Amino acid sequence: MPETTRAGAALQFDHGGTGETVAFVGEAGLGVWQWGWQYDRVAGPFEALVWDLRGTGGSDGPPDGYDVDAMADDLETVLGAVEARRAHLVGVGLGGMVALRHARRHDRAASLSLFGTAPAGHHVDETALRALYASPDDEAALRDSLSGGFSPGFLDETDLAGRICGWRADDDAGRAAFETQAAAALAFDAGPLYELDLPVLVCHGLSDPVVPAQAGRDLAERLPHGTFEAVEGRHLCFAEHSRAVNDRLLTFLDEHSR
Repeated sequence: MPETTRAGAALQFDHGGTGETVAFVGEAGLGVWQWGWQYDRVAGPFEALVWDLRGTGGSDGPPDGYDVDAMADDLETVLGAVEARRAHLVGVGLGGMVALRHARRHDRAASLSLFGTAPAGHHVDETALRALYASPDDEAALRDSLSGGFSPGFLDETDLAGRICGWRADDDAGRAAFETQAAAALAFDAGPLYELDLPVLVCHGLSDPVVPAQAGRDLAERLPHGTFEAVEGRHLCFAEHSRAVNDRLLTFLDEHSR
């Protein structure tokens, strides 16, 4: 996979398709596998871009802490590496926070699509966030940790839980990187949301244990051009209900593309 560098850290990414860039930004500790339900649908009409946050997958993790501002600047570096003139940012959890901060710090974002995203870290259930993590080499723990992201019925599909655990073992962050990313999410504050003058689609799992759905509703209401969409499911509802979510996401992207 290609990579770029910022502040001495290699940042690994992948991209495919043509058209305006849609950049996916993931949850704390989770690898790019989490966007496997969206990538192929988006790549084609758009250029789909996935990348590993610092300390995740093939991206370096610095020994000291880094915050959402730093990750937003990492995203800007990755977007520059693919020569994206404008980008539609799609984020979940910490990734949604990174998208919000990127839109404030840089002028490349054309729209935001946010899943399970809180406007500030105090809305995040820290226990539920930490329960998403499991050591990549402990399959039993990985299986147990899936419950915050997915509803049981979704995981009952033939060996889906086993396949997800395999992807996580290959791509997820280790403990130190996860702790740093989680701390960044818990310390986040989006600032004055009325200043973000761009279209934002806020989607939220109604049974999300990490960020309550009401926080998503509040986020959408406080944004000048925010729209809230409730989705059945938990924190990774975009995977559970990918067909409906992808249809809504592509409609939103089409509406705000040049």
